[in-house]
Amino acid sequence: MKKLFRNLLVILLGTTIISCATVPITGRKQLKLLPDSQIMAMGQSNYASFLKENPAVSPPTRQSAEVTAVGIRISQAVEKYLKDNGLSKKIEGYKWEFNVVDSKDVNAWCMPGGKVVVYTGILPLTKDDAGLAVVMGHEIAHAIADHGNERMSQELAVQAAGIGLSVYMQTKPQATNDIFMSAFGVGSQMGMLAYSRQHEMEADKLGLIFMAMAGYNPERAVSFWQEMSKVGGAKPPEIMSTHPSDERRIAQIQAFLPEALKYYVAKPIGTGKNKK
Repeated sequence: MKKLFRNLLVILLGTTIISCATVPITGRKQLKLLPDSQIMAMGQSNYASFLKENPAVSPPTRQSAEVTAVGIRISQAVEKYLKDNGLSKKIEGYKWEFNVVDSKDVNAWCMPGGKVVVYTGILPLTKDDAGLAVVMGHEIAHAIADHGNERMSQELAVQAAGIGLSVYMQTKPQATNDIFMSAFGVGSQMGMLAYSRQHEMEADKLGLIFMAMAGYNPERAVSFWQEMSKVGGAKPPEIMSTHPSDERRIAQIQAFLPEALKYYVAKPIGTGKNKK
C-alpha cells in the first residue's frame, strides 16, 4: 500500500509542473496529465463510434433544429469571449457539431472539439430555447473547463500507479477508453454523473455565463433544475453522490445569478415560447 501511494505521488509530482492549467472565468488551477491533442483525437474517435451506433435523428426535426440553433449561438458567444480574453487557443481545433439522438435517457454531453449530443429524453424538461441553453451551456462549459481531461487524469493517475501512465495506456487501451467515456458522461442515464461535485458547480457557473452571453436569460436555470429535481425518484445523500444535491445546486445557482446577469443582453430569439 505504501508503495502504491509513493508511486502515485511520483506520477502527480512529476506532471504537476508541466500540466498545471487554469479554468477560464473561475481561475481555478487544475491538473491535466494528457495533452489536448490526445484528448481531441480520442474525442473525435469516440464521437464517431457513438453516432454510428446511435444515429442522429434524420431528417432534421424541429427539435434538432432548435438544438443546432441554440448550440451555434452559445458556441459563437464562447468563441468571442475566449478571443477577447486572449484564450482562443483553448478551443484550437474545435469544429462544433450539434446532434440529437433518440433515447429515453435524460442526458446530454459535449466531447472535446465541440461535439455536442442531446438526447430526446431531456427535451421534455428543457421545453424552450432558454431551457436548452441551460443544458447546452452547462455541457459546453464542461468541455471549455477541460473537466473531462482533469477527471480522466485523476482516474488514470490511480490506475497507472506502479507501472506509469504511458505504459498503462499502451497496454490497456480498452480500459483507457472506458475511462474516457466515463469521464465525459457518455452513457450515463441521468446525465453529468461522471463529474465531481466541484466540476458540476463550476460548469453551472460557466454555463450560466455562456448562455447569458448568447442572449438567453440565465434565470431560466432555476426552473429547469427544479424540473430536473423531480426526475429519477429517490436520490442518495449528497455526500455519497458525485453531483450536488438538487437543493444545494438550485441555491448556488440563485446565489450566482447576479454575476451571470451582468453578461446578459436580451436578443430576439423568435416568437412565442422562445422569448425567455
